[in-house]
Amino acid sequence: MNFKLLFPTFRNRYLFVRDRLKKYAGNEQPHPDEPVRKGTTNTPAPTSPAPTGAGGQPDGNQLTTNNKQPTIHNGLNLGTGEGDYDRMIAAYCTELIACDVNEEDLAHARALNAGVMNLRYEPNNALALTYPDQYFDLIVSCEVIEHVGDPAQMLREMSRVMKPGGVAIMTFPSREFPITYDPVNRIWQVTRSEGSREYAISQGAYAFGHDYLIGSDDFRRWAREAGFEIVEFKGLSRHFVGLLEMYWTGIVQRIFKKNAHNVSEEKERKGGALRPASTKEPALVFITDSVLWLDKLLFGWTGRSVGKGVVLRKK
Repeated sequence: MNFKLLFPTFRNRYLFVRDRLKKYAGNEQPHPDEPVRKGTTNTPAPTSPAPTGAGGQPDGNQLTTNNKQPTIHNGLNLGTGEGDYDRMIAAYCTELIACDVNEEDLAHARALNAGVMNLRYEPNNALALTYPDQYFDLIVSCEVIEHVGDPAQMLREMSRVMKPGGVAIMTFPSREFPITYDPVNRIWQVTRSEGSREYAISQGAYAFGHDYLIGSDDFRRWAREAGFEIVEFKGLSRHFVGLLEMYWTGIVQRIFKKNAHNVSEEKERKGGALRPASTKEPALVFITDSVLWLDKLLFGWTGRSVGKGVVLRKK
């Protein structure tokens, strides 16, 4: 199972991507562990209506990928990491490329999603992508932009390789996080002098290899300057989830997770070696979903959140 799905912040990001794929890619998502059938590799989506039976209903004998043909020709998961999202995203694509700078992460992701035949893994740099202009219909990028060093350049590269009208689904950690998540760094933000570093301690919001977080106003400006229209901009995980994950999740990741700082192999510290063994949802994930529901009910009105989920469209 993928134990990460028991963590509310990770689960919230996963649900955001899942629901936006349904909304913007057009087809209902299959179960994440259902492999894409081999016969769909590099097969373009059909342009003619599906055969219908009596009463104009779809013909149940028609064989399609996960019961429906993919609507996205070329998709990119930019910064795939350990491949948690790839099986789900691939169900919407004729071809999905998943790239990262860390070869060990790519090797794990390749093994994790070995049965997905329309998925290809390769190393690539988000600041200097090797793909041609206007190539992708869909780009998904989760918790990547805060690691690249030049967020504006990453968005420019995403815009360059995306077709006009294409959609990007992104998540990232928010600089406007709730005080319940990281009181030390939240107070530091208010009291620090001009020119001092962004954080006081490398824990809480600044764990996970974060030297900086993404401000909402900054992101909106970068996206507009790169040629994107902002379709959705949503807070993910607020005060209750922040309180439940305050500090300990970063410490646990540092101790147990392989590539705890989410960096390239050259910079990776040797530590634990825990990685997800499959993409299956744990049986207890309903508890996490209940926590997310309560967090939204109690604090959905606030402007502060641990992370942000956004949908962009290339103009």
